[in-house]
Amino acid sequence: MPEDVLVTADWVESNLDAFQDDDADLRLVEINNPTVTDESEYTPYEEGHVPGALNFEWDAVFTDETERDIVSKADFAARNGEGGIDADTTVVVYGGGRVPNWFALFGYWIYKYYGHDDVRVIDGGKGYWVANDYPLSTEEPDFTPREYEARGPFESVRAYKDDVDKAIEEGIPMVDVRSPEEFSGEVIAPEGLNETAQRGGHIPGASNVPIGTTLNEDGTFKSAEELRELYSDAGVDGDESTITYCRVGERSSIEWFLLHELLGYDDVRNYDGSWTEWGNLVGAPIETGE
Repeated sequence: MPEDVLVTADWVESNLDAFQDDDADLRLVEINNPTVTDESEYTPYEEGHVPGALNFEWDAVFTDETERDIVSKADFAARNGEGGIDADTTVVVYGGGRVPNWFALFGYWIYKYYGHDDVRVIDGGKGYWVANDYPLSTEEPDFTPREYEARGPFESVRAYKDDVDKAIEEGIPMVDVRSPEEFSGEVIAPEGLNETAQRGGHIPGASNVPIGTTLNEDGTFKSAEELRELYSDAGVDGDESTITYCRVGERSSIEWFLLHELLGYDDVRNYDGSWTEWGNLVGAPIETGE
């Protein structure tokens, strides 16, 4: 796997001094949804995090809850600057959740949307870090603020409703990363989560590649060869445009990462409106069943 986008826990541990150095161009960022973290087996930030890691909560830092949209460019730049991050910083994200890095890779996708060159993720996320007894800290870092200049936005990584309409019309591959029960319409959202829709099912023409099928038992990602075979079986081989989606765009950002960043497929876009938009649209076509 390419180290410029995916790093091991061992690599992070070997660089912990730099991650805690105010002058260094390395920053760790833990990204979680607090409601998911409370229900997961992983340690909440306050009870222990990778030494030197900043706490960027998914809803507060990466979304605009009023507009049901991603964070604005100005707010994104301000929050990073406050954390001692600038455009030249190597940012390494990680998180927990019901699947490893559930919201961390949504954050990764936002960094790419706003043109951050060097952002990486810890393979296996926080669950792997905790389960394998890597060091934890309860000390919250306080880095000297920097001037952060966001770029873009780079729309080539993002899909909108019109793009989905075109994908249906032209037979462009779409990957629904939700559980088989969500895909079939048996359930609308994972138990206990608030964001929902009026109808269950999936977008016509989409293939179902649940997040769990991309992971090893320890929460790390499967090999590139295994992932290529998995997506090929779903009709995705990187030769044409591909759209990923889930419920609110976070799980689908994981498979956007796998397809675009790890496997190097050029034209992959994350539909962050996902099922909470599509399943609420009047007149939008929906399929149910496997």
